[in-house]
Amino acid sequence: MVQFQLDKPDNLVELFENSVKRFPDRPFLGTKNKQGVYEWVTYREVGRRVDNLRAGLAGLGVKRGDAVGIVSNNSTDWAVGHYATVGLGAFYVPMYEAELTHVWEYIIKDSGIKVLFVSKPEILAKIKDFPSRIPTLEKIILIPGEGKDTMSELEKAGEKNPVKPIYPGPEEVAVLVYTSGTTGDPKGVLLMHMNWTSNHHARAKAYPDFNENDRSLSLLPWAHCFGLGELHTFTALGGSLGFMESTNTVVQDMALIRPTFLIAVPRIFNKVYDTIVTKVKDAGGFKKKLFDMGVEAGKERRRLAAQGRSSFLVDLKFKLVDKIVFQKIRDLFGGRLKGSMTGSAAMNPDISYFFYDIGIPLYDAYGMTETTPGITMNCPSNFRIGSVGPVMDKIKVVIDQSVVEPGAKDGEIVCYGPNVMKGYHNKPEATKEIMTPDGGVRTGDRGRLDEDGFLWITGRIKEQFKLENGKYVFPAALEEDICLNHFVQNALIYGANRPYNVCMIVPDPVALDGYAQKNNLPKDYAALTANEDVQKMITREILDALKAKYGSYEIPKKFIFISEPFTLENGMLTQTMKLKRKNITERYSGKIESLYKEGE
Repeated sequence: MVQFQLDKPDNLVELFENSVKRFPDRPFLGTKNKQGVYEWVTYREVGRRVDNLRAGLAGLGVKRGDAVGIVSNNSTDWAVGHYATVGLGAFYVPMYEAELTHVWEYIIKDSGIKVLFVSKPEILAKIKDFPSRIPTLEKIILIPGEGKDTMSELEKAGEKNPVKPIYPGPEEVAVLVYTSGTTGDPKGVLLMHMNWTSNHHARAKAYPDFNENDRSLSLLPWAHCFGLGELHTFTALGGSLGFMESTNTVVQDMALIRPTFLIAVPRIFNKVYDTIVTKVKDAGGFKKKLFDMGVEAGKERRRLAAQGRSSFLVDLKFKLVDKIVFQKIRDLFGGRLKGSMTGSAAMNPDISYFFYDIGIPLYDAYGMTETTPGITMNCPSNFRIGSVGPVMDKIKVVIDQSVVEPGAKDGEIVCYGPNVMKGYHNKPEATKEIMTPDGGVRTGDRGRLDEDGFLWITGRIKEQFKLENGKYVFPAALEEDICLNHFVQNALIYGANRPYNVCMIVPDPVALDGYAQKNNLPKDYAALTANEDVQKMITREILDALKAKYGSYEIPKKFIFISEPFTLENGMLTQTMKLKRKNITERYSGKIESLYKEGE
C-alpha cells in the first residue's frame, strides 16, 4: 500500500471550527431575499447554528457511524446540517431535489439513513410513507418553517442541551455520495474525512493567494463532489459563497455577488462564448470587425509573450478592443473574476484561449467521485491549456498500458493517494473491480502524462468502441465538440462494430426559435427539428467544424434529429448531465437501424 503523510486538520470538524474561530465576523454564506438583495450570515452565526443542530441531532439518537440524509439544493441550512452531522461522528448523505422518487428511496434504504432533512413540503409529501417501508428511517425533518419536526425546532431543542463535538479520525466516513450512474443502481461512495481534507490542502497549496477576501457564486450542487469541495475550501480559507437563485438568474446573481473566483463546468463558459460569438456575427459590420481584431490581437500577444517579445501596435489594438468590448464580457461575471476552475468535462482549448486572452483564465481540473474529487489541477503558477493539469499534492498517478491496445501511447489512469475512497457502500464486488490490490483506484479514463507531468485525457475506456474496420472511436470528445454548435443542445455518437458513425442531435430550442424568427419560419420546435433545410444547415455546420480536428472515419456520416430532449426525468441523462447511452440507443434503436439500412 502507498503511504501518504496527512496535513492538519485531517477532519472536517476541525476544518470548520478553525474558521469559525479565525473569521467569526466575516461573511460566510449569502442568500438572495425576495427583494433581490443578498443577505449574508457570518461564520459565528453559522457556527452557533451548527452547535445547536448537532445537539438537536444527538437528542434524536444520532451517534457515531449513523447516517443523516438531506434532500435539498445548496443553502445555509445544507451547510449547517453537514457540519452538525460530522460533528457527531456521523456521516452525511446528500441527495438532489430534482431526483426521481424511487432513487431517493433506494439511497435512503441502501445507506441506512436515520434522520432525513427535506427542503420543501412538496418533497415531504412524496416521501412521507418512507418510514413505514424503510426500517432505519426514524425521523423526517422539514427544513423551512417553525414547529414540530422542523430544523428550527431541532436547533432550539439542541440549544437547551449542548453537546460537545466529536473529532473523527481521518479514516472515518464523513460523506456518502451516490454517483448518478449511467447504468444500473447508483453506487454509494464512502468518502473519509482525510479524503476531503487532503484534497482541500492540495487546492490551497496550488492557489496560495486565496484568502478570506475571495468570494464565489455557488453554481454546482453540493450533492456532487466537485461542488462540495468548493464549500470545504472556501470554508477553510474564510472566504464567502453566495447561492445562485436559479440557473435562469446566473447573470444577475453574478453582478450582485461579484465573485473573485468560480468553480464551474465548461458548459457555462461554452454558453457565454456562444452567446458572444452569435451576437457579434448577427451584428456584423464594424462590431464584428472590432471583435475579430481584438481576438486576433489577443492571440498575437500570447504568441509573442511565449517568445519573450511584445508589439506596441498589437498591444494598442488589444487595449482598444479590451476597453470597448472585452470589459463588457468581464462585467457579465461581476468585474472582479480572477479565473475559474472547470471540471467534469473537457474544456475546448479554443474557448479556454479566448477567456485567457481577455483576462479570465480557466483552469481545467480532473477527478471523479471516487477520488473526492481531485486528481490533477491546473493553477495560476502551473497550467497548460488543453491538459487537465499536473498531479495534485500527495497524489500519485500511474498510466496502466496493459489494458489498452498494443502500441498505444496512453493507458488507463490509476490514482493513488489520501483522496481515494474507502470503497463502495454494500458493494464489495464493485469495490474490488475498481480498486487495485495496492490501494489505487482505476478511473476508467485513458490518458497520458507529458514530459512536464501534465495529464492529458485521451478517452474513456468503457465508452470507446471499435468500428467495423477496427479503428477506435472516443465518442465523448466528438459529442463535446458537436455540442459547441449554437444549434445543438445534446448529441450522441453511435457506431460500435458498424461501418461508420451516426449521430443523434437534439437541437437547442432557443437557437431554433431565433433562426425561425430571422427566416420567417413558424416557431414550432418539433416542426423546425423535422425541417430538412434546418437539418442540412446544422449538419453542414457540424461537419465543417469536425473536419479540421478529426479523422474521416470518426466523423459521423448520417444524422438523426429528435425533438425530445435528453433529461433526467426520461432517463436519458444522469444528475451530472452525462448521457445514459444504453437507454438512449435502446429508445431510438429503430431510427438508428434505419440509417444503416439506407446504405451509403
